[in-house]
Amino acid sequence: MAEHPNVTLIRGALDEFGGGDMSALADVIADDVVWYEIGNPEPVRGKAALAARMTGGGVDFEITATTHDVVGNDEHVIALVNATATRGDRILHYRTAEIFHVRDGKVVERWAFSDDTAAITAFFA
Repeated sequence: MAEHPNVTLIRGALDEFGGGDMSALADVIADDVVWYEIGNPEPVRGKAALAARMTGGGVDFEITATTHDVVGNDEHVIALVNATATRGDRILHYRTAEIFHVRDGKVVERWAFSDDTAAITAFFA
């Protein structure tokens, strides 16, 4: 059975992002994206704001990730991800479920859930 096009889209973007290529993820983000982050009650709104958040001068960490699995349909894609965050000499390994709402080949909304929200919130505080 062939992989759904939205699954292929997200899998490719996550694989490139996990390898450090931020532009691959940017290519699939809608201009008016609403991006919910783990431990942050307020979403990031808009592609420009998201780009500034991910690459801004205040970023003092690096995240690498591998995709465990991706499933999806015409509207939603769910990716199971294993991530490692490095900040100075601290390292955090965690797992997430990334949920993407996809419309016309672009992510219009994203939610993330983790196996340890408290550890992630403390790590990135």
